[in-house]
Amino acid sequence: MATTLEGARPATDAAGSNARGILAMVAAMACFVTSDTLIKIVGRDMPVSQIMFVRGIWTVVLIGTLALASGAYWHCRALLTPVVGLRTAGEVGATIFFFSGLVLMPFADAAAIGQFTPLAVTAGAALFLNEPVGWRRWLATIVGLLGVLLIIRPGTSAFNPAGLLIVVCVLCVALRDLVTRAMGNAIPAVLLILASATATTAAGLCGRLFQSWIEVDGQMLVGLAFSALGVSGGYYGAIIAMRSGEIAVVAPFRYASMLVALLWGYVIFGEVPDLVTYLGIAIVVGAGVYTFHRESVRRREAAKS
Repeated sequence: MATTLEGARPATDAAGSNARGILAMVAAMACFVTSDTLIKIVGRDMPVSQIMFVRGIWTVVLIGTLALASGAYWHCRALLTPVVGLRTAGEVGATIFFFSGLVLMPFADAAAIGQFTPLAVTAGAALFLNEPVGWRRWLATIVGLLGVLLIIRPGTSAFNPAGLLIVVCVLCVALRDLVTRAMGNAIPAVLLILASATATTAAGLCGRLFQSWIEVDGQMLVGLAFSALGVSGGYYGAIIAMRSGEIAVVAPFRYASMLVALLWGYVIFGEVPDLVTYLGIAIVVGAGVYTFHRESVRRREAAKS
């Protein structure tokens, strides 16, 4: 049960906090998916490294302004550690592989594979951080992986190698999240995001050595600016969501992103997944929701003991 310094939180307050948390999480997921949609649109003409650089500039400006306003720069020296470097490497790798896969495969398919991330983090936490994970959550992780295989369908005519790029992205995100979990809360989140955005921008610039860049028009600039605004808003909304309500209630609503991805995939790209893909999506989402449920059960049991 959530508590405050004054005592137990009234049920009405808890319900209101959860409602705010849910709305913030849904809004955050809509921002993330809309940002990815703009990346896919621009990616029809612009190489991935250039997308990373141009959007990165916008993101650094937005997050840098927020960091300055919040006074987070006082903690900048804490970024000069190997563990932050490892986290940043995970973020850069995730961006490279996700953008590369996103522009080459159906939008909803890429988003669905990305939903395996919480399950990968659960498995990684058990393997590398010695966190207790029961057989039910291990089973949910295996089932979720089977759902991913249904979406990718290796060895069949429907197989798209770009799906493997999204799988590698998931592993990179899991690395980032596991390192973040191990770091604790000493470094402000906005500084970690700024470090990742700066490194991603630099990686995009380095990519110019391997890809030919194009002339950027105003429409592309605006699209990437809104993409940067979307990803920044998504991070902010996710933080608000997790601070407003109970994690067990709010966290499963991250899967609202799948509904938005299916909608934008149909409306903007004219994509309609087949029945096997829908089955894979349902399995991945269902396994993820069940994992959140089991984590909430474990927390309640730990609180009672």
